[in-house]
This record gives sequence, C-alpha cells and structure tokens, in this order.
Amino acid sequence: MLTIQEVLPFLVPLAVVELALLAYTIHHILTHNTYKRGSRGLWIAVAVIGMQFIGPILYFLLGKEES
Repeated sequence: MLTIQEVLPFLVPLAVVELALLAYTIHHILTHNTYKRGSRGLWIAVAVIGMQFIGPILYFLLGKEES
C-alpha cells in the first residue's frame, strides 16, 4: 500500500503545473474578447470547474480564437 510520503514527490509538481496552467488560462480568457465557441463566462466556468487539466485544455483546443 502506498503512503502519502511515497506519492507526495509526484503530486506536488503536478499540482504546481495544474495551477500554473489554470492561471494562464484564466489570464488568457480575461485578456481576449473573441472566442471560437462560447463566451467569456462559459470558458471561465469550464476552466474553473474542470480545473484538473481538462478545463484549460478544452479552452485551448475549442475556445481560443486564432490570432
């Protein structure tokens, strides 16, 4: 059985990357006015609710307007 001490070295960097990706996604959503699909409120909700990589990745695949 795994203990928290054995898993922690993997979880800490993963959490840092996850939070950095979320912060970058929220920043991008708030600084751009056009989206391929949906609105700003929709993409903020998707990014925050689907925080564990899925929400931000969905935004960059489906919502981000090409510059």
